[in-house]
Amino acid sequence: MTMITAYFDGLCYPKNPCGIAAYGYTIYKDGELLHKGFRAVGEGSGMTNNVAEYEGLLAALSWIKDNGIDDKVVVRGDSQLVINQVSGRWQVKSRTSSKYVPEIKEIMKEMDVALEWIPREKNVEADELSRVAYERYKAKKSISSRKDVKKS
Repeated sequence: MTMITAYFDGLCYPKNPCGIAAYGYTIYKDGELLHKGFRAVGEGSGMTNNVAEYEGLLAALSWIKDNGIDDKVVVRGDSQLVINQVSGRWQVKSRTSSKYVPEIKEIMKEMDVALEWIPREKNVEADELSRVAYERYKAKKSISSRKDVKKS
């Protein structure tokens, strides 16, 4: 039987909240890398580690669904909050969780998904991708601010 394993992670840096929120994820099929993704979600007001983590999980699940993968999926992340709220073990109280949890559960309805919490040390690749997204966002912002200076 084919096994799909996805890992996700997120960060909000240099400050949480209100920093730059970014995520990374990897998807493996029978131990072979199938896909990886990363993106900066945004910066400033409303950006938190949790927003980045939820966005990472949402992006990984969406990619799996959009690519017609209907195998059993194990999703692993190091955010206890996200794993436990989406799996229903913890209550959803915050505005952020209230926004993401129903959307993620809706996608998961059509999939055979198990969620697993893992320690940060076992989530290195997704963590590195979230840092790539952060660094690229910063670099792009730096380039655009230099263009603004040249115009004046």
